[in-house]
Amino acid sequence: MEVLSGALDAPREEVPSYLDRACGQDARLRREVESLLARDVDLPSLLATQGPSAVLDLLSNLPGTLGPGDRVDRFEIVRTIGEGGMGIVFLARELQPVRREVALKLMKPGLDTRKLITRFEAERQTLALLDHWNIARLHHAGATHQGQPYFVMEYVDGERITEFANGRELTIRERSQLLIPVCRAIHHAHQKGVVHRDLKPSNVLVAGADSGPVPKIIDFGVAKLTQDPVEFGTLTEVGRLLGTPEYMSPEQADPAATDI
Repeated sequence: MEVLSGALDAPREEVPSYLDRACGQDARLRREVESLLARDVDLPSLLATQGPSAVLDLLSNLPGTLGPGDRVDRFEIVRTIGEGGMGIVFLARELQPVRREVALKLMKPGLDTRKLITRFEAERQTLALLDHWNIARLHHAGATHQGQPYFVMEYVDGERITEFANGRELTIRERSQLLIPVCRAIHHAHQKGVVHRDLKPSNVLVAGADSGPVPKIIDFGVAKLTQDPVEFGTLTEVGRLLGTPEYMSPEQADPAATDI
């Protein structure tokens, strides 16, 4: 719990180096802390209101997954960098035929119903359709020895677009210039028959380049293929809206909507 508290107090960019010092060679401890940090849970509030026991309960319910040093085909896991409803995203190293950092998204253990596997595979196919500088590219796809589907994407080492803009106090004009390539990327996706359906600051990361900042759109997990015969609709099986309500259009929130 002490290591977790320290990680929560550390600036975001310093968390990896803090965990290097705090966890040392204890790979399991680091894996558990990184898994907790990747959860879509307000950990400080959970600790303040329910105490350490609530966090321990959360930890006990984490699915078994990969940790630093584990291998998936030619990819070596470095650390967990995110988690969604269906998958866990890892920073990984491709070892051959080239060496580079990548993002590896693995379907969570236990989510092996036919419909969820189809949705996960649809995300892979969606990324395969897209070829734009401002959309994270698909590199590879496959399945683990246990049968868990995964795919490997371009790793975007950047900040949320809002954090990038606010941290540099960009003017309205500069913010508009930053959004222009995002709009062009979305137009490209629409031309390919792909509707993202979950555009929000955390899904638009800004990375640095010699020519200036480069926004990249990520996470097509709830995207819709307009020409796909498999139609998932706007609601999941349990009635949960696909997308993020704070950034969702009224049309997307309406289960009776017939257009996009």
